[in-house]
Amino acid sequence: MVPIEKQVQKTIVIYLSITEGKGSYPLRRALLLANTLKNEAQVIFLYDQETPVPSDHFTCHKVIGPSSLSKLIGKLQPDLLIRDSGPSHKEEMSKIHELVPSILHFDDFGDGGQLADWVIQTLYPETQELHAEHYIVGPQTFMVDAPLQSLRHAGLKRKSPSSSSQLVISFGDEDPGNLTFRALRHLKQLQIPLSVTVLLGPNYKHDVSEIQMMALSRPNTKVVQAPDNRAELFSKADMVLCDAGYTPYEVAVIGVPCIVLAQNEFESTLGFPTEKNGFTHLGLGRKVTQSNLLNAIMEPLLHDARKERAIKKQLQIDVGASDEKVLEAIRYLLEYPKRTRQNMLH
Repeated sequence: MVPIEKQVQKTIVIYLSITEGKGSYPLRRALLLANTLKNEAQVIFLYDQETPVPSDHFTCHKVIGPSSLSKLIGKLQPDLLIRDSGPSHKEEMSKIHELVPSILHFDDFGDGGQLADWVIQTLYPETQELHAEHYIVGPQTFMVDAPLQSLRHAGLKRKSPSSSSQLVISFGDEDPGNLTFRALRHLKQLQIPLSVTVLLGPNYKHDVSEIQMMALSRPNTKVVQAPDNRAELFSKADMVLCDAGYTPYEVAVIGVPCIVLAQNEFESTLGFPTEKNGFTHLGLGRKVTQSNLLNAIMEPLLHDARKERAIKKQLQIDVGASDEKVLEAIRYLLEYPKRTRQNMLH
């Protein structure tokens, strides 16, 4: 057995490409993993041109152009590559497969995932296809950070009867389809008393003043830009209106009735935010009618039994219950690589 002081520290490379309106969750997940594992291995980030610098506390390299990724990986010689970059492709992966002893992908809907050693699918299609054995699928793999963990099951706490109902609107970091504007315009027609908090992400791409003007024209409506306590605001709500990506997972940790509008076709096919799991999914946000949206908002606010049923369905999923297993998988791949460097050279 090699003494600990003589063991060579292993290297993990995390490649991030935050595109397709996925918001900040992939970055938060990567930083959670990096901070947990930094005393066990050297962690290096790679990021593409569309992605902000992941961290000031870890070494980071920008990937410029398609060939740059494999060149950087060849130079860094990591023991494990963790990839969270959307769909990967077999052609590129076959080259990377020859350079890295172990490979783990997150949320990969491409054919390149077939060449990864493990693929963790927190996002998954509504029509469950049979996945290969190396795919780990389901909401239990959602990584819950400390602020969100402290609010687990907070939705069970009853509010005082005197307080007015509260709706929180959050369509992620970017809101590419400007569903915030569409939802707020419809809400102006709602005739029941309702406090509304509109959360605009740090990369909101549209006219903020337009949203602020609409909020001013409706009683008890406020706009919060780039909040750093989003989960806490969810926990105080009677209802959340959000995208169909990662946000419903956060909501289900807390337990809050939730209406989901998909930003795009991809989000509309995802299998987690469904009625079975305690969500009201109204399909593509750009197609939602005013009457459908307002009816969906009023139902749980006017019927406590429906509200409680939605919360119960969400909480029984136990979102994030297997996040320790994600860490176990990473440690296993470091300790027992699927390929050795010697074999990869032949």
